[in-house]
Amino acid sequence: MKHNRIFVIIAAALAFNASAETTQKLSATKANDFAIVYSLPLTSVDITLETVRTVRTPGEFHDYAKRILNVDDPVEQPSVDYTLKSVTITTHGVPDPNRRYSVKFNSGSAPFMILSANDVPLAVNTEEVYTPKAVGLPVPQDAAPSPLQTEAARQVMTEDMLRSQSTLKRAQIAAEQLYALRQSRSDLLTGQADQMPPDGQAMQLVLDNLNAQEAALTAMFLGTEQTSTEVSTISFTPSAADSDINGKVIARLSSVDGIVDANNLSGAPITLTYKVTSRGEMPKNEKGTPLPFPKNGFAYCIPGTAQVSVSFDGDKLADKSVDIAQAGIDYGLAPNSFTDKRAPAYLIIDPATGAAIEIGTKKQAN
Repeated sequence: MKHNRIFVIIAAALAFNASAETTQKLSATKANDFAIVYSLPLTSVDITLETVRTVRTPGEFHDYAKRILNVDDPVEQPSVDYTLKSVTITTHGVPDPNRRYSVKFNSGSAPFMILSANDVPLAVNTEEVYTPKAVGLPVPQDAAPSPLQTEAARQVMTEDMLRSQSTLKRAQIAAEQLYALRQSRSDLLTGQADQMPPDGQAMQLVLDNLNAQEAALTAMFLGTEQTSTEVSTISFTPSAADSDINGKVIARLSSVDGIVDANNLSGAPITLTYKVTSRGEMPKNEKGTPLPFPKNGFAYCIPGTAQVSVSFDGDKLADKSVDIAQAGIDYGLAPNSFTDKRAPAYLIIDPATGAAIEIGTKKQAN
């Protein structure tokens, strides 16, 4: 199954990028009984795979490459080949249906919350939201035209080549043109041409055109090789019970079809290792006793961390420590802290984990 038909999920379509997605602002009012409902997120790990697609096409005269040009290794058979170029690990949040909360504020106050389109909290009492550090993700690149797909290739097709029914005869004519082009370039560079270009810019234009024509004629014997890149993203959402996953096959790389499903045995496995390295803990008082969850508190997550790596063909291609909500614990802030008349609290939240990124008062924020 070709890569563009498989299960891959484009991370950009799912990531909770607050600047890019639709957000909603909900206020605690009498209409909703001064309560706002939201969901804390699960952390999903995105594995972005960049592959290189190489297409090799024989030239029309490849059978005569050795005989006429003395070249031993022309492209003799059409082929398509894929290789894995890079792996990038990122995360995004997805709503956890099992961690849906309702926080009730004091009547008569005016707190508000910024939520994602999927009801994941982004901020309380401020419209400023968390923007994670941008990660440079690869972008698909189309193949450049081959030398035989340029205007120069049309220029070298002489009337004799077009009329001849003999492949050998056409190859001989192409070789003669190739040697003539090389001689013309040598004459220009040594100043021995009958008509020299008037200036350096004109000289460069002439040389570029000669080089393009030479490349086209050479490709008729040696064949062409074109490379493009393709990008696929696979999302993996560990469960809270997952703490050590070793060698999970998340996809496969087929040398012919590129990225294919993990169950498609036509490709070599791309594996993921996931290991929880720390777990979130409840805050403690001065005596080291865990603090209780505040009554009717606004819940946020104290995440844990996990080490995620991706390997292929015996090589580890990416290794990253990430914050994981599933390895964390939910704690809360007293709702009356957001309704203090003189200095109401504000909170900025990481939508990938539900963690508190910044807590302060509106007085300090201003």
